[in-house]
Amino acid sequence: MVVIHGVSVTPRFTLPCRPLNTSFNGNSSLSFFLKKHPLSRKIFAGKQSAEFDSSSQAIAASEKVLVPDNLDDDPCSFSQEPQIFNLESQTMEDQASVFDSSYNDSKVIKERGVRPRVVPPPGDGKKIYEIDPMLRSYSNHLDYRYGQYKRLREEIDKYEGGLEAFSRGYEKLGFSRSDAGITYREWAPGAKAASLIGDFNNWNSNADIMTRNEFGVWEIFLPNNTDGSPAIPHGSRVKIRMDTPSGIKDSIPAWIKFSVQAPGEIPFNGIYYDPPEEEKYVFKHPQPKRPKSLRIYEAHVGMSSTEPMVNTYANFRDDVLPRIKRLGYNAVQIMAIQEHSYYASFGYHVTNFFAPSSRCGTPEELKSLIDRAHELGLVVLMDIVHSHASKNTLDGLNMFDGTDAHYFHSGPRGYHWMWDSRLFNYGSWEVLRYLLSNARWWLEEYKFDGFRFDGVTSMMYTHHGLSVGFTGNYTEYFGLETDVDAVNYLMLVNDMIHGLYPEAITVGEDVSGMPTFCIPVQDGGVGFDYRLHMAIADKWIEILKKRDEDWQMGDIIYTLINRRWSEKCIAYAESHDQALVGDKTIAFWLMDKDMYDFMAVDRPSTPLIDRGIALHKMIRLITMGLGGEGYLNFMGNEFGHPEWIDFPRGEQRLSDGSVIPGNNFSYDKCRRRFDLGDADYLRYRGLQEFDQAMQHLEENYGFMTSEHQFISRKDEADRVIVFERGDLVFVFNFHWTSSYFDYRIGCSKPGKYKIVLDSDDPLFGGFNRLDCKAEYFTYDGLYDGRPSSFMVYAPCRTAVVYALANHD
Repeated sequence: MVVIHGVSVTPRFTLPCRPLNTSFNGNSSLSFFLKKHPLSRKIFAGKQSAEFDSSSQAIAASEKVLVPDNLDDDPCSFSQEPQIFNLESQTMEDQASVFDSSYNDSKVIKERGVRPRVVPPPGDGKKIYEIDPMLRSYSNHLDYRYGQYKRLREEIDKYEGGLEAFSRGYEKLGFSRSDAGITYREWAPGAKAASLIGDFNNWNSNADIMTRNEFGVWEIFLPNNTDGSPAIPHGSRVKIRMDTPSGIKDSIPAWIKFSVQAPGEIPFNGIYYDPPEEEKYVFKHPQPKRPKSLRIYEAHVGMSSTEPMVNTYANFRDDVLPRIKRLGYNAVQIMAIQEHSYYASFGYHVTNFFAPSSRCGTPEELKSLIDRAHELGLVVLMDIVHSHASKNTLDGLNMFDGTDAHYFHSGPRGYHWMWDSRLFNYGSWEVLRYLLSNARWWLEEYKFDGFRFDGVTSMMYTHHGLSVGFTGNYTEYFGLETDVDAVNYLMLVNDMIHGLYPEAITVGEDVSGMPTFCIPVQDGGVGFDYRLHMAIADKWIEILKKRDEDWQMGDIIYTLINRRWSEKCIAYAESHDQALVGDKTIAFWLMDKDMYDFMAVDRPSTPLIDRGIALHKMIRLITMGLGGEGYLNFMGNEFGHPEWIDFPRGEQRLSDGSVIPGNNFSYDKCRRRFDLGDADYLRYRGLQEFDQAMQHLEENYGFMTSEHQFISRKDEADRVIVFERGDLVFVFNFHWTSSYFDYRIGCSKPGKYKIVLDSDDPLFGGFNRLDCKAEYFTYDGLYDGRPSSFMVYAPCRTAVVYALANHD
């Protein structure tokens, strides 16, 4: 986190530590984790000192640990180089490392007994001009962007020992344990004094005073107790107390690995998390290979229960993961993993970036969840938030050292007015260390298989995409409104992830359509594997507000296929965004209040229900068929989950005197009624069965990743769309009343065709108007631009997929 400058090396120094006598009054030695109750949420409160005695920084000689001459044998020493605190006025050439990487790297590699991993060096960044010659007109911007990236890599290689070492900041900052004791380091250049406080020292701010080097890194070493036990018990509360320009401040350590909220309290508490070896989860199953076809089930652990409660990692592991596997998805994308004090933020206002959400359980239980997913063959993606941070000052990073510009840009540039959150300064060396290490931490420690990066559009532009309509004009992407520092960070993190974890997957949430977004960094791109095709969901909501007679087939097709050549997209008809209170899911747009009374199969349906069920299936299939090279669904939407998501919340009074009503902190609409999709007496079951059949169709035929895609018909009068994807022929009839007998459709290959998916199948809540055993023989001769054709029956509001009968 330090922004660095200069190349001189500071001499070794003496580190203060706690005395060997570690007995305290009160219950400060008790642990948050009770061995018999690993899920206990009880916090043992010790009285916290109300004052900070900044005058007691002098440490008695008996309380000091002298650094031995052999640097490699000393667990607490490290060499440093000068650093700057305001990178905005510096160039990257001026930066050097606050840490000497040679000590840390050799020690860690020796302990692990493995070869060091190395991120390959940058390429020349010129291939983007071959892929898209139009980019040559913007080569000044793109060459500057890549030049800045290469300079960053060179500086990191020179002063940090490479990107591999640089991205292991969690081994240097925060708490680290050695055989001799615990070292705690924190970058807080704005602080004038600091001490480590917690249950372990009865919150005595004078007991464990930290020393500050000339670059703003505070440090303390706590030797083991006389019996060999650590000075800080596992599970006990810890904070750093600082005398800052804004006053005395207690903060959760920025690199904390776990934090919890005590009953009846609002701010979270940092927890020293270092379980004994016998309590640490040991992964048993290898991580799956990257699937060629990515089918993502987007999930939120806390709201994944059928009951109105906060669900646990263990319950999700045992109940939801098998469901995801059965439905045919091969990846689960988990939201709200990083700790966030405000539950209703959906996990996007992160307070503790290295800590998994304690609402759902312990870090070991999260690891167990991920390991079980791997056992089932599921790839696990994390919804990671590096685009902004919670503005909380008590338990977050905001004003951490009492200054506005610590991790974030100062002033208006560091505040997102729509999200009410803080914006990172991606030009800061130590912010780069922090965020790169954060991504590495989740991959290394928890075995996540990749990330969905949230809010990337906000990162890449100084206007954050607010009140901006992107038209596709290249001047919108390569000008003064582009935040090159942020784009360089995205290039760094993608390069680090793909270099060290070749099977890892990165998905970026970008609505702007930034060119080069999904081109490898070495070729000059930003480096993501996939872009979320966000325009599709918005288009469906726009269309659903219109009458059926006003739906335009060309408009649907254009939105689905409007993506950059050779840059892969994740398509989705709806995600969690459309399910939130204030919006409506596709099912609710289609069927509205009729869903409350007419979804039972033993009761008469209504025209609104019949229309909704038919179009719900068609919308999802055509989105998967044409929208991208991957597919995403938010949990519960596969069966048309009724109503909306509303997190528990109270009444909110705004500064202008207006009041936003709450829901009496109810969890009723903050859950997923999976029982509805499983009930064979409800029409939800048919929608769920269809979604499952869709996933298995893609698994069997791999049409989403096929290079062959040809749209042979978009008939506005008939309301018919016909296209080929891979070896399949898709026929959609969106007409509300007209069915077509002996309807001729073109195809690329001659032979005998069969139905492989029929939305009108009774299993899927259809009317059984097609014979699933029928055979369709082709005719030679050009039709709709295809060399062959065959005749079909196309009932109204149906989607049917055909394949050659001899397809293996």
